[in-house]
Amino acid sequence: MSEYDKWHWQEGRIWRGIGIYHVTMVVSNRHPLLGNLIISDNDPTQARVDRTELGEAIIKNMFQIPDYHPEVEIVQFCLMPDHIHVILHVKRTMPKGIGSVVRGFWQGAKKTADLQASSIFPNNIRSDNPERIPIFTEKPFIRPLSHKGQLQTMIRYIQMNPQRLATKLLMPGFFRVQEGIEIAGRMYRGIGNAELLQASQYAPVHVRWTMVDEAEHGDNKRLRDYMNGCVINARNGIVMVSPFISQQEKAVMDVLIKEKHPIIYIADNGFRDYYKPGDGLFDAVAEGRVLILSPWEYDAQKRHVTRAECVAMNQMAEQICDALGSPNDIRKK
Repeated sequence: MSEYDKWHWQEGRIWRGIGIYHVTMVVSNRHPLLGNLIISDNDPTQARVDRTELGEAIIKNMFQIPDYHPEVEIVQFCLMPDHIHVILHVKRTMPKGIGSVVRGFWQGAKKTADLQASSIFPNNIRSDNPERIPIFTEKPFIRPLSHKGQLQTMIRYIQMNPQRLATKLLMPGFFRVQEGIEIAGRMYRGIGNAELLQASQYAPVHVRWTMVDEAEHGDNKRLRDYMNGCVINARNGIVMVSPFISQQEKAVMDVLIKEKHPIIYIADNGFRDYYKPGDGLFDAVAEGRVLILSPWEYDAQKRHVTRAECVAMNQMAEQICDALGSPNDIRKK
């Protein structure tokens, strides 16, 4: 059985139709075979990736995708030292599906790597039989972008990849997963500035559904006053704590981030290897203004947050605010 047969290619998801797809493929063992990150003047905004000979060949393979699949257009891509992001636009229904497109790209990349195997692969992953050396051995990630705004968000995300990696390398402390943070008897893992746990005052952000219901029926005073009150609290030095789930809570978070107030964010999933916060949080984490906490292990299959999880996370936010009011109730093991 070949390596790509073992992946099952997200079995049960054909995705033949017109649409936008984000594809990520990762080099075996995260070896930086595709390029070298260059950070000019230690400035992350000046970061770029200089491609290796293999990286150039992989990009050449990528640009050949429309030759084999005329219904597919390359919208955006970003080659990193150990992985590649590609956004594909399927302009008309495909005969076999997006998995077939990615499989062909994988096979082309493997053949390219085979030709250069003796020079590009470190000794510990070489083989006596170059034909057996795959370049991308992890299961590819294929995600359809079906919601308004997702495409522009994803384009920005992959364009910012070099800058994000440079920021993590220059400021590793805030992006290192911190284990064993215990608050009110519950264990969390964290990303960000743990010193935010030593502030003097905390308050949760939790927009109640009754406020939203009133606003939808024409009386938005209670909702408006509550959201404004959260921002005023932050301006007065209170650290706001929340999973920021609802549209209104997200709007509060956007203001807090924009005004550079510290927040503690409760995440609905754990932290995978090489975790990077999303656009809205990344810079704030790098600047020490955010602590992301999660009590859960990372689940690669998780896509949506359940109502029970929403309730649990809002309760966690309130418990954290109560516990942090008593210094003896919090400790880091």
